[in-house]
Amino acid sequence: MKRNPMKTKSMRFAVAGLALSCFTAFNAQAAEPKQLFFYNWTDYYPVELLAKFEKETGIKVTMDGYDSNETLLAKLQAGGAAYDVIVPSQSIMQTLIKQDLLLAFDASSLPNFQYVKPPFRNPSFDPGRKYSAPYLWGTTGFSYDSARVPGGKLDDSWKEFFEPRKELQGQLAALDTSSSVINAASHYLNVDECSENPQDAKRILELLQKQKPFLKMYSSDNTVDRMASGEVIMMQNWNGSTARATLQKSTIKYVYPREGLAMFQDNFAVPKSAPHPGNAKVFIDWMMKPENAAAVSNAIAYANGIQSDTLIDAKWRVMDAINMPDEFASRLRPEKECSNKARELQDRIWAKLKG
Repeated sequence: MKRNPMKTKSMRFAVAGLALSCFTAFNAQAAEPKQLFFYNWTDYYPVELLAKFEKETGIKVTMDGYDSNETLLAKLQAGGAAYDVIVPSQSIMQTLIKQDLLLAFDASSLPNFQYVKPPFRNPSFDPGRKYSAPYLWGTTGFSYDSARVPGGKLDDSWKEFFEPRKELQGQLAALDTSSSVINAASHYLNVDECSENPQDAKRILELLQKQKPFLKMYSSDNTVDRMASGEVIMMQNWNGSTARATLQKSTIKYVYPREGLAMFQDNFAVPKSAPHPGNAKVFIDWMMKPENAAAVSNAIAYANGIQSDTLIDAKWRVMDAINMPDEFASRLRPEKECSNKARELQDRIWAKLKG
């Protein structure tokens, strides 16, 4: 059969083009230095796990820390940050996306995304996980010492905290963080925590003013020690802090109020300016492996969004504060990013309460 010279030539070019594209892609990956710049919350990742990652992948990690989402956002907006992986909370994810500060890397396409728990696969702040992958998450409820409570048990309601029993008045503390306190009050009153309605703000302020005389203090410091030492009997608290306090005093309990409680979720994301985006994807995929996610939870005492429950240390597995019972999932209220108008109302509430 006679060959078609034009067809043969076309096929030759097609094969050559495919080979060239593969070669180019390979070189692009190979050209990326084995480095990763990791910008994370301070004391929020075990350094020994970085050593494991470096040994398994050959990628050297440099980690810097920050203290708030605002610090992270300002750093990215300034344009001077050259980080590959960052850890924003869900409350600023939409801002980062809308300001075009994040790289779309499609976490759901990574091999280990299969281990992500269903509730964390399609969050409202990043539908389809186009820009992020789950890291750690936590809640802000309240804790109490069951050994010092009449009957040994409190109702799973914010009423116990905002309208405390006479025996507990003067023996409880609230966090000294406006968003945490106002969010909790909003949930108790069934009000949107990002409400722009002055009447809602009035109701919240009235509740907090009535509660204030019953508080021993507002404090976000030493929350573990305040509970473990018995300085207070009940405290608005984070689940991780409660878990660490429970290690010191087994009678401490954590409450997931039925009216709802704030859930914060921290996520891995890649800045659009990342110098090593390929290495960033390797790291994020590696962190979705159950054994690695569990290693973080075991060290930091916060839950993760990966199917790793069986790998969590026994000391944490027995604590509801870390291993949340499934029936409480419907009580979680993901923190929202409020409008400027809503934030102004919250600022007024807090100023009047603390003034």
